[in-house]
Amino acid sequence: MSRFFTERLSKLEAYTPGEQPKDMKYIKLNTNESPFAPSESVIAAAEREAHRLMLYSDPECTPLVSAFSELYGIDKSELIMTNGSDEVLNFAFMAFSDTSCPIVFPDITYGFYPVFARLNGIPYEEIPLSEDFSVNPEDYIGIGKNIVIANPNAPTGIVLSLADIERIVASNPDNVVIIDEAYVDFGAESAVALVPKYPNLLVTGTFSKSRSLAGARLGFGIAQRELIADLNTIKYSTNPYNVNRMTMAAGEAAIRDNAYYMNNCKTVMENREYTRERLLALGFRVLPSVANFLFAESPDVDGEKLYLELRRRGILIRHFSKERIKNFNRITVGTRAEMDALLAQIENILKGN
Repeated sequence: MSRFFTERLSKLEAYTPGEQPKDMKYIKLNTNESPFAPSESVIAAAEREAHRLMLYSDPECTPLVSAFSELYGIDKSELIMTNGSDEVLNFAFMAFSDTSCPIVFPDITYGFYPVFARLNGIPYEEIPLSEDFSVNPEDYIGIGKNIVIANPNAPTGIVLSLADIERIVASNPDNVVIIDEAYVDFGAESAVALVPKYPNLLVTGTFSKSRSLAGARLGFGIAQRELIADLNTIKYSTNPYNVNRMTMAAGEAAIRDNAYYMNNCKTVMENREYTRERLLALGFRVLPSVANFLFAESPDVDGEKLYLELRRRGILIRHFSKERIKNFNRITVGTRAEMDALLAQIENILKGN
């Protein structure tokens, strides 16, 4: 740390991203990426746009926004495209929370939320998950603070019903409620349908998981036009060209190739349930996930030990050190072959081989 770093930020604990290995080839089940490459039409669209990289991108993301609004039946003024969903989440923290308007979120959830709060000098409160690791909606009813909830939650994969989300939003009319739907495409119900009814609701999402564009960095926010206008004020005050040309073209093509996306989601959900049943048969406790990952613990092997042993054998999963979940590991759902390889190695570890 240099002597020029501000005192306010000098104690900031930065977010720790999932490992991106460089030293050998791993079966990579640690960062919830799609196991499927983008479709040929997406790759072709990005390649075509590469020839125009000498030009700035369109700040309004016009073709992408048009395709998105057609697919989801929303007005273009109700949508903002961003450099990954992390960016729209940070914009929302900046736009709607400050020392006079704190924010709350679960204590076990996406690790960027407390980082965004500390980075922007926002007071925050972490609300403990229930005994079964679910979000208790009663904890948020009428709380009178801004709220962000990942739904399905990460790293648990557990989902809140749309009815419970609506109760939370309706009971906090003077506060912004952010529903982070990074994993909604794997079996959950989106809160986008509630946006026309509630001016305090912001729904965020990403192309990183279900649409195979994690490396392109493309996210979005959906809300009534007044909230989107606020977010655009932040965007145009920081980085108006936030979505690059190739990503924009890839995103538009990914939306239009909806059949490819839907088939991939179906395959991931099938592989998730297949893996869940196999883990249960091996004695694991597996939380009821509707995401593209499973959160599981074994009574027979320590969580960190399992993570390290799998890593040694060429398979990456994600381990968390927080006390309550330190015996759990999060396992991204990959191809059937990848899941079979994982399960075979877990069986070997449990047998002491």
